[in-house]
Amino acid sequence: MGTKLTEFENLWVPKINQVLENEIAPDTDQKTLTNAMSYSVNAGGKRLRPLLTLAVLTSLGDNIDHTILKTSCALELMHSYSLIHDDLPAMDNDNLRRGKPTNHVKFGAGMATLAGDGLQPLSFQWLVDNDLDSETQAELVLALAKAAGPHGMVSGQADDIEFEGTRLPLEGLQKLDQNKTGALIRYAVKASLIMGRVIPEKRQAMLTFAEKFGEAYQIYDDILDIVGTEAQIGKPVHQDAGKNTYPNLLGLDKSYEMLHKTVKAAQDALSQAGRDLSIDTSLLNDFTSYFKNKDEK
Repeated sequence: MGTKLTEFENLWVPKINQVLENEIAPDTDQKTLTNAMSYSVNAGGKRLRPLLTLAVLTSLGDNIDHTILKTSCALELMHSYSLIHDDLPAMDNDNLRRGKPTNHVKFGAGMATLAGDGLQPLSFQWLVDNDLDSETQAELVLALAKAAGPHGMVSGQADDIEFEGTRLPLEGLQKLDQNKTGALIRYAVKASLIMGRVIPEKRQAMLTFAEKFGEAYQIYDDILDIVGTEAQIGKPVHQDAGKNTYPNLLGLDKSYEMLHKTVKAAQDALSQAGRDLSIDTSLLNDFTSYFKNKDEK
């Protein structure tokens, strides 16, 4: 991992965690529900999505105050809701997440469902319950609704369920992953462009970086299910036998090739974004080191 990213994580992850640990309870009024919501949000994790938002803003030279920080953390609420529902018995029926019992194991399926139901609207509340200007608030809400909704993450989840046990072609697998995993990663970058007031004509290369980074993230996750360990990734491995994944479709060797190719495309897009926006993208380039030294057989 690059030095810049390590320093950035050391600075911002504790601040992200502080917001997520302290600012859910004031917006809830049912104790068990509050505990269930906080349990999954604060179970650990890389905080990759809010870190991406903050890293782009930092690269743009923007100041990050508490409003920007909390607004960036809203995405972590949406992400946690998706994980809670993914783990439910009616979906993936997983018992372990981030090395801890999943929400429904801890609180029961009904309360876990409601914890996810609570986190989803709370994420939108955090986008508008602040002193950002109304135009920025509206653009953020629309972008997150599209990323998380039936044309984004939920669409990918639906494909994952509907086509389990059916071998999708590569284009179908890419669509599934672009929605299920990639949509929220793309939003993480788009949110920073919105808050940084980057005009739409200057956004495309940075969004392409986000899309390619999201693709690489999912390919790597698929590979880890085969070569990783439960201790390494915090959840059971070898769970994807009947699912649409890159190793199941292409085999492990070609999945590694696809990963390297996709990471290179992300880096190329980032270089273009640096030229388009006249910014130093070295911090963002360090994010691609997430896959280095971990993607070797």
